[in-house]
Amino acid sequence: MELSFEQMYQAILDKDIKYEGVFFTAVRTTGIFCRPSCTARKPKAENIEFFRSTKECILRGYRACKVCHPLEMLSETPSYIKKIIAELSADPSLKFKDYDLRQRGIEPHQLRRWFLKNHGMTFHAYQRMYRINSAFKKIQNGESVTDVAFNSGYESLSGFGDSFKHIFGVSPKNSKQQNIIDLKRIETPLGTMYACAVTQGICLLEFTDRKMLETEFKNLAKTLNATIVQGDNPHFPLLEKQLTEYFEGHRQEFTVPLYSPGTEFQNRVWEALKNIPYGKTKTYKQQAIAIDSADSVRAVANANGLNKISILIPCHRVVGTDGSLTGYGGGIWRKKWLLELESKKS
Repeated sequence: MELSFEQMYQAILDKDIKYEGVFFTAVRTTGIFCRPSCTARKPKAENIEFFRSTKECILRGYRACKVCHPLEMLSETPSYIKKIIAELSADPSLKFKDYDLRQRGIEPHQLRRWFLKNHGMTFHAYQRMYRINSAFKKIQNGESVTDVAFNSGYESLSGFGDSFKHIFGVSPKNSKQQNIIDLKRIETPLGTMYACAVTQGICLLEFTDRKMLETEFKNLAKTLNATIVQGDNPHFPLLEKQLTEYFEGHRQEFTVPLYSPGTEFQNRVWEALKNIPYGKTKTYKQQAIAIDSADSVRAVANANGLNKISILIPCHRVVGTDGSLTGYGGGIWRKKWLLELESKKS
């Protein structure tokens, strides 16, 4: 159903993020176009027009707002932060101090705010966690605790041990049986996503603004008896490559390994989701029939909602009996966008 002018105008007054990607607001008096959630002062209704894409805005002579940056991906990591994260990934023993940041023209308090907002920790805490995560993996691969401690930039074994135990709850020497879940932010045209992975495969892929995301993290950590930490994982490069191909319309199936711990019924539901063809949809009733449980429509819908691996396990392909776009954790606007992408490319 097409949105009315009144609905879109109310959305921009509310700065409603649910409409991100659905439309853009162009202001005739300033010549600027914005996202629906832009925080800039709102113009009068008679001074605006709405467009479905940034391309339409540009072709009509509008330029991008400098407050909400509509040409960038939603919640995209700034390039200077991407560079720092890449350097830490290449060498986790690096320590960026405030002086080092200022030498690069970066204000430490600005970096601190970004990491607090997007990672729930300061930049310096992020560095420490990344360094400890790297050390953890080296110890599990057989390297000595002493070598790992000093090669990770720690000046004493006691300091290393205290930091290690604070994050993992055990000492380095007793960490062989400890499990970890690697966490990474991934940029997409629909906004930033969190990816989690273990040895077996990707175990979570969710948009960072998903409601109850913190609860999902806690449940995942409890289910796998593991600690979630920022860090690299061998599955992440393939995941990013295949997601990029998918969003560009060049990939219809994913081969990156998945690991979805759940009940036997939940896994039947999730497997049925993966069997829904690209560009097609099924109702909850059809999905229930597909797993030979026609009377379990409500349970099927509940299992769909508990799917932690968005897009790869395509719960966005399930619709209401009347074809309506019902519940989707990432937002109905994203569900609509994904289905339209697949419909065009199938």
